[in-house]
Amino acid sequence: MTDTDASATGVPPAVAAGAAADPGVPAIGLDGVVKEFHSRGEVVTAVRGIDLAIRTGEFFSMLGPSGCGKTTTMRMIAGFEEPTRGTVRLDGRDVTAAPPNKRDVNMVFQSYALFPHMSVFENVAFGLRRKNVPKDRITRQVGEMLEIVDLAGREQRRPRELSGGQQQRVALARALVNHPKALLLDEPLGALDLKLRQAMQVELKRIQREVGITFVYVTHDQNEALTMSDRIAVMNDGVIEQLGPPREIYEHPSTRFVAGFIGTSNLLTGTLARVSGGRGVIEVSPAERIIVPAGPSGLAEGQEIELTVRPEKIELATDPAGPGDPPGPGGPAGPGEPAGCALRGTVTEVVYLGTSTSFSVHTTTGADVVVFQQNSASANSPVGRGEDVWLTWDPEHSYPIG
Repeated sequence: MTDTDASATGVPPAVAAGAAADPGVPAIGLDGVVKEFHSRGEVVTAVRGIDLAIRTGEFFSMLGPSGCGKTTTMRMIAGFEEPTRGTVRLDGRDVTAAPPNKRDVNMVFQSYALFPHMSVFENVAFGLRRKNVPKDRITRQVGEMLEIVDLAGREQRRPRELSGGQQQRVALARALVNHPKALLLDEPLGALDLKLRQAMQVELKRIQREVGITFVYVTHDQNEALTMSDRIAVMNDGVIEQLGPPREIYEHPSTRFVAGFIGTSNLLTGTLARVSGGRGVIEVSPAERIIVPAGPSGLAEGQEIELTVRPEKIELATDPAGPGDPPGPGGPAGPGEPAGCALRGTVTEVVYLGTSTSFSVHTTTGADVVVFQQNSASANSPVGRGEDVWLTWDPEHSYPIG
């Protein structure tokens, strides 16, 4: 099917091409990819044997701190860097040694790199003109793309006459108008202010959904990744620590690094006093305990365990009423024992965040725990600094890591 045929049916060419492709073949595949750099006589390994399969039409994010290898990985997909070892594939085709102009991918950078002397229309049409696309098709395709990125009516403006968000959409339109198999985005929202960045996150997801092209997005901003992605690869020190959908990454971090990097997480440790009914109990005191569901590897009495609990899962009160009480028959540690987690502590800090309030609590275990309490109309009056409190939560939110 040609671009003209696809356009006539109202189906974006990228979607039409993806539908014809083998659904079992990833849009982008990395097999054992390693990248080493030589610096001052030393070998620095930026990427350490990554295996990755990015599906056709998905919004895939590579998330991690500076220096974790995410941008280097993207540059190897784009062809700007060649792997030291391993294979890069696009739609199953080995492109490891192919130059960037021989790969059907486009890249959008944080700087946008628009031509200041050209109009919006000419910026978007630039790649099509270089391919000698007929004028009528250029006019049609640029017009369609400007509609998608919500810039119709601004065709004759220069980049300096546009806001930062509008300039970013011009850069997106220019990259997408050629209908590449994949679009690579290297922290494209970094230059925008917070409110505009949040608005553009929603816009980017909408645009990706409409054009149906595979997006690979590099960011160090966890909120960006959680907001837009179908799947996230959390990277650290050149390896993928965890790969999965946003909810799985957030709710069930598989390593200490992921738990600490994605959102705010409370890390607790202890020794299992008992294991019963697929749950283990860490006894803190006669009135305090942490209950942990068994993971795939199970639990054993006497086992040292590390777990994470998200701040919004914890309830804070001046008495122990809540998920930790009352005792219930057939509880996780035996008949008559409490069915939930409960810890005592002292509030050391209270921070008002607008929609919520953050409480820092020093617990009797010696751990400092953060609790987020929603500032709803029905919320109880928040406790103050120095007050003794109870922290309670459902055992299903105690997630073992490591």
